[in-house]
Amino acid sequence: QVQLVESGGGLVQAGGSLRLSCAASGRTFSSYAMGWFRQAPGKERDFVVAISKSGSNTLYADSVKDRFTISRDNAKNTVYLQMNSLKPDDTAVYYCVAHPSIATITRSYNGIDYWGKGTLVTVSS
Repeated sequence: QVQLVESGGGLVQAGGSLRLSCAASGRTFSSYAMGWFRQAPGKERDFVVAISKSGSNTLYADSVKDRFTISRDNAKNTVYLQMNSLKPDDTAVYYCVAHPSIATITRSYNGIDYWGKGTLVTVSS
């Protein structure tokens, strides 16, 4: 079992930055690829970004490429999401996920083993 706890969400103006963190506990953190999904009000849950177990490989949704950066610290059991140049369209609840396969994370939210409870990011115009 893996428990994921997100933090760092909040209210920010367009063009601003936020850094989300996801602390993991339970089984070996480095055994899992990690990622972030987001869900805006009235919309489906969408893939944002994923990172491989070692951190050597990252995959981004086109909508956040060049603005968001994912990283992980396996010694601290934590994954980070640095979000820059935020837009109102980035407003959503952001969920941290963990799964042994990065491919599973990038394909769909179905089948992912572990989810956090989410943290709300609101970007005002």
